[in-house]
This record gives sequence, C-alpha cells and structure tokens, in this order.
Amino acid sequence: MTSGPVTIDVSESVAAAAELMREADVGALVVTDTSGVRGILTDRDVTVRVVAAGCDPATTAVGDVVAPDLVAVSPQDDLDTAVELMRTNALRRLPVLDGERLVGIVSLGDLAIERDATSALADISAQAPNH
Repeated sequence: MTSGPVTIDVSESVAAAAELMREADVGALVVTDTSGVRGILTDRDVTVRVVAAGCDPATTAVGDVVAPDLVAVSPQDDLDTAVELMRTNALRRLPVLDGERLVGIVSLGDLAIERDATSALADISAQAPNH
C-alpha cells in the first residue's frame, strides 16, 4: 500500500487532474468530495473517457469521469480480499479506507510484490520511474 495518496476534488477539471498527476509523478488520484472518497481517477481514464471521447479536459469535471460506484478495502482486509475485488471489478487500484478516512491506495503492482516478489510485474513495480 502507498500511504498518503494524492487527492483531487470532484469539481476540479480533468486538465487540473492531469497536471497534478504530472507534478506528483503518479498515474492515479483519489477523488474526493465533501462526504469523503468518491473513487479513483487514472491516467487511462483521462485518455479513454475524456480525450478519446472528444471531451474538453479543461471544462470536464473530474466528478463527471470517475466511476460512480466506489470499491475500496480497509486496512484490516487481507490480500485475497483486495485481489478478489480487483478481479471482480476489473480494477488496478483500490483506495484503502479506515472507516471514512483515506489511509492509502493499493495497486496491482503492490499485490504482485507481496504475492510473488520474483514476478516480472513485481520487479517492474518495485523500480523507480525512468523519465
């Protein structure tokens, strides 16, 4: 799990989200509103749901792009729970919530490192980004 994930409000533009992803060197942001976590916006969402769909990133709100159903795990959930949720919902990242409080994000790469540190995905995930 990565603690302290980068967040963005649902009202922000997708262009602002993309800029924040670049500045923070991340491929996903946890989307929040006044009631808490709403979901995760990924770089793939920006590409497929906004740019490829012909929407204007400067005027499209993050809340219009993020999936409507939040899927999350708690710090007490085991790896099998996270794996099953990712598999069932075709997700690569899950927010980690302690009640309503965001404590982290777990990725497919995190699970690969935990499950089989010798796998190709684990090896790639453990490396620092190359810019």
